[in-house]
Amino acid sequence: MISAAAAEDARLVRNVWLTIVALTVLRLVAAAVTPITFDEAYYWMWSKHLAFGYYDHPPLVALVIRLGTLVAGDTELGVRLVSILLALPMSYAVYRTAEILFGGVRVAATAALLLNVTLMAAVGTMIVTPDAPLLVASSFVLFCCAKVLETERGAWWLGVGTAAGLALTAKYTAMFFGAAILIWLVAVPKLRHWLRSPWLYLGGLVALAIFSPVIVWNAEHQWVSFIKQLGRARIEDFRPAYIAELIPTQFAFATPLVFILGVMGVYALLTRKAGEAAGRVLVSVMVWVIVAYFIWHSLHARVEANWFAPIYPAFVVAAAFAAHLAPWKPREQRTVCFCLRFAAPVGIVMFVALIVQANTGWLSGYVRDSTVRSVGVGWRPLADQIEAVRARVGATCVLAMDYGTTAWLSFYLPPGTCVLQPIQRIRWVNFPEPDPEQLKGTLLFVDEAQIGIRFYPSTTFAEIDKVAEAPRMRGPLVIETYALYAVSHPKRDVIDHSPPPELER
Repeated sequence: MISAAAAEDARLVRNVWLTIVALTVLRLVAAAVTPITFDEAYYWMWSKHLAFGYYDHPPLVALVIRLGTLVAGDTELGVRLVSILLALPMSYAVYRTAEILFGGVRVAATAALLLNVTLMAAVGTMIVTPDAPLLVASSFVLFCCAKVLETERGAWWLGVGTAAGLALTAKYTAMFFGAAILIWLVAVPKLRHWLRSPWLYLGGLVALAIFSPVIVWNAEHQWVSFIKQLGRARIEDFRPAYIAELIPTQFAFATPLVFILGVMGVYALLTRKAGEAAGRVLVSVMVWVIVAYFIWHSLHARVEANWFAPIYPAFVVAAAFAAHLAPWKPREQRTVCFCLRFAAPVGIVMFVALIVQANTGWLSGYVRDSTVRSVGVGWRPLADQIEAVRARVGATCVLAMDYGTTAWLSFYLPPGTCVLQPIQRIRWVNFPEPDPEQLKGTLLFVDEAQIGIRFYPSTTFAEIDKVAEAPRMRGPLVIETYALYAVSHPKRDVIDHSPPPELER
């Protein structure tokens, strides 16, 4: 006969998984109605020219988008489909990790639910950037480490290596997992025997094998991606003011109540209030190693909120630990109970409000906010205007000066339209260049109107005629106005093949 407590636990687990599935459906709906960001359009272009590396990042995000567009086409939903669905195995990995490390389905169910109500997971899997597959892979790195602890079977190190290798093909930040795992093994006496086991090093070889095509691509391209990204760690200009941005941004991305629980959990793990040492140390190092690096990085440059994605599986396990296992004084316990009760509804409301605001601007009364430039609201009608002008002047190709505008134009203009960023060619090194004949006649140059004519077109073309202006709108708000120029009679090569700044140092 099932006890009342067991029945209650079973009902909790069922309700949590139903909620997670419902949240996944909500994200799919939001993905279908929300225009893509310029970064997503950029990565969508990568997906049309798959390679083992790109200037900005490793290739996994391009593969994720490619798989989605094979199912749902070159649409907003197609770009985002696979990333959103990957939240389901990610949730399973976090659920099982919490269950293994700290026992009990309540801790496990809470961890999985809290992850799904953070903006980091809700928005981070819907808006497809390299952080989306990194977040998923990070959850499996943590899960496989937990399985090593639970089973004492060396074969699970191959799982760790596979997850870490995939994480590395998503984003270079995953290299910190190696340091975190090493610290974990050294810090917990009963785990030190793995340092003498061939399984650990076989796992490392698996990770290296999965990542090796990225290394080969970099070797063939003068190590440009490594130089660009790994060079961020070098402090050239001391600006500690960026540190002040770290907590507010994570307070929002974790959602306030999950953030409070997570911080309390990380504190409880460090002060050894409950739980087995090996589990506490594993969760702690998976958080603190990456946090320590980003504190260092913030001494000279801004740390974007989404960069913390790989700590979130461990962070929500810590939050669940705080909610159910850590002993608290009455006042602290009331805080825990409040956060646990309202974390899900607050997170869901924040996500819905963000999607409504990004698409309509209603919540701010159509006042400009941080979403208007990155989310492509208004680009579909804008692209129709640009296409009409292109046809009218007979332009054979459309030029833009930045990768974001280039990517949006490529996504929203009719399929097959020649679109080109004539500078920063390292971004497009995996792409075939247009037929030279397409660049000999009249071209349409698209740029923000307030910038005026730039150095590049003025020095490249003998004839420059402004033929139209076209606004990008969100409701009554003019987000930006684009000037359209018919340019012709090039005085030099239209495509500037100057090396990137990383290779000029």
